[in-house]
Amino acid sequence: MRRLPVFFLLDCSESMIGGNLDKLKKGLQDIVTDLRKDPHALETVYISIIAFAGKAKTIVPLIDLISFYPPMLPIGGGTSLGAALRELRYQIDNKLLKTTPDRKGDWKPIVYLITDGRPTDIVGNELRIWREKYAQKVNFIAVSLGNSTDISILHQLTETVIILNDNHQENFTHFIKWITASVSSHSQNINKDIALLNDYNNVLNLSDARNYKSYDENCVVLVGKCSNTTRPYLIKYNLADNVVNLYTDQQQKYQLTGCYPIDNEYFDWSDEVKTSLLVNTNQLIGTPTCPHCSNPSAFAMCSCGNLLCIDHTGLVTCPWCDRYLQFNMSMPDEDFDVIRGKG
Repeated sequence: MRRLPVFFLLDCSESMIGGNLDKLKKGLQDIVTDLRKDPHALETVYISIIAFAGKAKTIVPLIDLISFYPPMLPIGGGTSLGAALRELRYQIDNKLLKTTPDRKGDWKPIVYLITDGRPTDIVGNELRIWREKYAQKVNFIAVSLGNSTDISILHQLTETVIILNDNHQENFTHFIKWITASVSSHSQNINKDIALLNDYNNVLNLSDARNYKSYDENCVVLVGKCSNTTRPYLIKYNLADNVVNLYTDQQQKYQLTGCYPIDNEYFDWSDEVKTSLLVNTNQLIGTPTCPHCSNPSAFAMCSCGNLLCIDHTGLVTCPWCDRYLQFNMSMPDEDFDVIRGKG
């Protein structure tokens, strides 16, 4: 039986932490569960997952629906779309079965790119290679979760760009069902390009690339460590346009979204290029508690430049550099610069 390869390129950058990443995990499970009920899909569909943050890796090689088990999605700093496209090209060139005189190869693959931000690596050369050598070989659907994605870059990959501006659970569930229906329909009408796009209301066609940025300006993500467990966490702030005018300065403000526990695998998935991007604490609204030990503040900075959590005593050993610290808890907070992630 000829295979229908379905690749999912999933953005696992810092900005995805929280709601979007959780929805992706559940969405993958729902897609597979529903496709297993379709005898056509069960015979032909093979799924692969490529995750990308600061780096890109295939975390699930092409595998049949029965054997597929949704993986744990990683989290890392950066949105290396260029690296993801290189990995996708490698998989297409080396893992798909080609037609020979003795056998028929795989069907034309389907690719779903799902992202919520802008690339933090340089993607121009990868976009050119894709357009010239690969665009006609696949059915490519790009999906933006929210309005922070650079749609013009996605459009250089495909004319089919779906915008999920309303990212509530009900809307996301409808989107997941649409993916399932499109794959199921394609498995039954294998010689046709993806149909059902007209059934989805948020399809945009745009052009003109924007300038490359090395970070996502729509959010601020900071990494810290628990002073009690030494385990890392991410603090996420989203752009807060509605509060800018409440302040006398004109700096952009960011509202606290949450503080999330992560593990040390985060550093393996993050871009190794050191960032010098800074944000001042006067731009950040809200102070989180530590998600590991519940210390009242997860936003104290050591002289080594890294964030850690502290309790009401202010006495702590830095989990980054092992320096003994004493914070004066009676002094009013002073603004300071802190290194931000790439998002």
